[in-house]
Amino acid sequence: MPAPRNSLRGFLAHAKSALRAAVDSSQKITFVIGNESADLDSMTCSVLYAYIRSMAPPPSAFSPLYVPITNIPFSGIQIRPEFLALFRHADIEPRHLITLDDLPDLSVIKSKLRPENTSWILVDHNAFQGQLGKIYSERVGGVIDHHEDESKVPQDTGCEPHVIVKTGSCTSLVTEYCRQAWDSLSSAGIDSGTAHGQGDTLSDDDTVVNLWDAQLAQLGLASILIDTANLQSEDKTTEHDSKAVEYLEAKIRTCPQLSAGFNRSNFYKEINSAKKDIGGLKLQDILRKDYKQWNEQGQRLGISSVVKSIDFMQRKAGDEANTQSLDKAYIEALHRFSKDRDLDLYAVMTTSTSSEGEFRRELLVLAFNDSAISAAKKFAADAQEELRLEDWLSSDGIAHGQSGDGYWTKVWWQRNVQHSRKRVAPLLREAMN
Repeated sequence: MPAPRNSLRGFLAHAKSALRAAVDSSQKITFVIGNESADLDSMTCSVLYAYIRSMAPPPSAFSPLYVPITNIPFSGIQIRPEFLALFRHADIEPRHLITLDDLPDLSVIKSKLRPENTSWILVDHNAFQGQLGKIYSERVGGVIDHHEDESKVPQDTGCEPHVIVKTGSCTSLVTEYCRQAWDSLSSAGIDSGTAHGQGDTLSDDDTVVNLWDAQLAQLGLASILIDTANLQSEDKTTEHDSKAVEYLEAKIRTCPQLSAGFNRSNFYKEINSAKKDIGGLKLQDILRKDYKQWNEQGQRLGISSVVKSIDFMQRKAGDEANTQSLDKAYIEALHRFSKDRDLDLYAVMTTSTSSEGEFRRELLVLAFNDSAISAAKKFAADAQEELRLEDWLSSDGIAHGQSGDGYWTKVWWQRNVQHSRKRVAPLLREAMN
């Protein structure tokens, strides 16, 4: 039975309660989960797909309810200021998101949430990583993603999607896939008077449904605008992104309460400013805020994406260590982060804007054993031309292939700024094979 049409807040509460019931009574359940970096795109993808799909499930769905999982512990929400800024527009709070903390503990999860009772839809990734991936990768039943296809999801996914297309934002693909079902839900909700009795303060059915649609549309719109720089990035923006923005803005315009004060540029600036507001975070939190990890040939690779420059992180490290040797404090902080995750190879990618308004990228690679050092040097040689890597100058020498105590590190300017982690990660992974 489909979930009743409801606000996003109401749906998430219903999904969280249904998850607890499924765990307690061994019921079948479908999860929609984004990647381990749990950035804005992954979060909105999972929520948007689960919301629409739960209210309009296909007849042969594994289960009628789709539960969106934000792939981080609850504590990770607090280091994502862009989440907190966006939640106000969607009338939800951090406690409404369903996170890893809402799943059974890993020590008992296989008995509490038996694999055969689950189906997993991957959004914003197409290879199930991490501890959950080790347990449930054989239970993946669908995928919507915009990264390189790793051929881990079966081509035949039955009634669930198998969509892997290059776009600026994966939320654009989710919006495109759910568009027909969403429009049908909106029409049916208004025609049937489904809003009555839902506890909303508004009494007019079409007004309530339009408000719910507009709140959900703003959730999805935020991640598309962030990932495409308000559709201004020629390297990232595709027709899928432009059409999704047009569709979501139309949903917002149907709601007089929200459309009157809505301005896309101002909305983008608000969320983007919040995303970059990381000055109050500890360096270790900055590094884990947008972090992804892979296993290749028995070696572990981690990559952090940071929206500030290396200079910023060096100063942060120096302040926290109370030392004037900024390079040393920074490298020691990176070592701690890597050791906590048992990494063999670690990369930090940064984005920033120069005083002249030029968009810039930096890339740091840190290797911890002979095999990883060999892979790092191979990457540097193979990716030099494609990424247009140029030595990054540093008074303490970390830019120049510094080594010591079993590690090697180097920093570059990445002059080909169109390539984000979506391209750099495959290049590093290839070098490890």
